[in-house]
Amino acid sequence: MADPNSAVSTLINQVLTDPDLAHSDVFRQMLQAGLQDLIEAEATATIGAARYERSEDRSTRRNGSRKKTLATPSGEVDLAIPKLRKGSFFPSLLNPRRRVDKALYAVICQAWIDGVSTRKVDDLVRALGNESGISRSTVSRICADIDEAVAEFLARRLDHTWFPYLFVDATYVDVRHRGRVVSQAVAVVTGVSSQ
Repeated sequence: MADPNSAVSTLINQVLTDPDLAHSDVFRQMLQAGLQDLIEAEATATIGAARYERSEDRSTRRNGSRKKTLATPSGEVDLAIPKLRKGSFFPSLLNPRRRVDKALYAVICQAWIDGVSTRKVDDLVRALGNESGISRSTVSRICADIDEAVAEFLARRLDHTWFPYLFVDATYVDVRHRGRVVSQAVAVVTGVSSQ
């Protein structure tokens, strides 16, 4: 059961009592409070004791926190990641060195695949509620991850089973080639196994 004194419970009670608060900033605050509660719970489990709690199971102590800004569809969320005196801690629900959440990451990927320029991707991210936008280098880095995943997919081996039936077709699509968008044939091959 949720802690009635948590920040999330307080925000929910405010929304329930005042219908004028039901706007996107409240959802951003609720997301921020919820993520912060999860981070604190994971830090407590890692340390073996809650903040200011004395325990024999404690493995180390907290040593302040560092700030991390996460871009979400609801807006930017500032999180406090606890630092430890011995060892290191990074919450499992966040990805290291990434300040864009998965939903926004998917939007950026789809925009790049559709041929949107990096500057227009920044405008799109701002329109989705991320006030600071996203740098062109971050968009390029995300797209390099896509290119790497596609290259890995194309290079995979298909000799794990036998395909007695192959259906081969081609369709024309607009692709980015040497800085221009051109129409090219893409072969589509569907293999049907005996199973």
